[in-house]
Amino acid sequence: MAIRITSDSTCDLGELVEKYGITTIPLNVLLGDDNFQDGINIQPQDIFDFVETTKTLPKTSARSVVDYEEFFKSVMKDSKDEVIHFSISAKSSVSHNVAKTAGESFKGRVYVIDSKALSSGQGLLVLKACELRDAGKSAKEIVKTIESIRDKVNTSFIPDRLDYLYKGGRCSKMEMYGANLLKIHPMIAESDGQLIVKRKYKGRMKHCIKQYVEDLYHEYGKYDKTRFFVTHSSADPELVELAKKQVKELFDFDEVIETVAGSVITGHCGRNTLGVLFIAK
Repeated sequence: MAIRITSDSTCDLGELVEKYGITTIPLNVLLGDDNFQDGINIQPQDIFDFVETTKTLPKTSARSVVDYEEFFKSVMKDSKDEVIHFSISAKSSVSHNVAKTAGESFKGRVYVIDSKALSSGQGLLVLKACELRDAGKSAKEIVKTIESIRDKVNTSFIPDRLDYLYKGGRCSKMEMYGANLLKIHPMIAESDGQLIVKRKYKGRMKHCIKQYVEDLYHEYGKYDKTRFFVTHSSADPELVELAKKQVKELFDFDEVIETVAGSVITGHCGRNTLGVLFIAK
């Protein structure tokens, strides 16, 4: 009997899925009438090209109940295997409810966790579950621990421009124009599974990133030192390096991980969005 850790592709863990023995199910990305699968046959550049050409955002959709049932079956190598599956926040997608419905047919062998996060905020919980699995914890113990810490995950990011958020209906045209004109960059954070504007910064992205990291440092005096993520949607390399340098100077993490957001996340936030993500205590 083994515990299999799985996740929606929105965990944005890149090559770490292979290192930690994680299996992901790609969500759907629709460019017009063409359907693609996140991380399989579509890349962020395809998103940028589509938006530039059509002036509209791609659409994303969950997989079907049958898809999830087949996915769970495929990762179970033994009749006694158990699956712990992480979904993108239930307030952001119906994926959680679909996966949960699919899991019910496995008679208690599939646990579906609402990460209440997205991108590497979701990924942090997935990796924590892998560590608990490798430490010999049972599936029920892992689920209990994850549910006790998921509200402590700092999932936040700063977009360079609000064009994609406007096209996705997350801000008004006036807010978009005003922010882009005045160089206002909101800090968007996950709160109980829902995205909110937590702060607003003004000026060049370099200045805003530095202030953003400093604010996180002052807000989270205690944190899990295991790792932090700098996750971005094809951001300028200098911004990525600035964020990593700033975190290393202020925080004391054991591991620094840079990941690039997949097509689902990129399709909602646009190029040059950057977030620093970790688990608080």
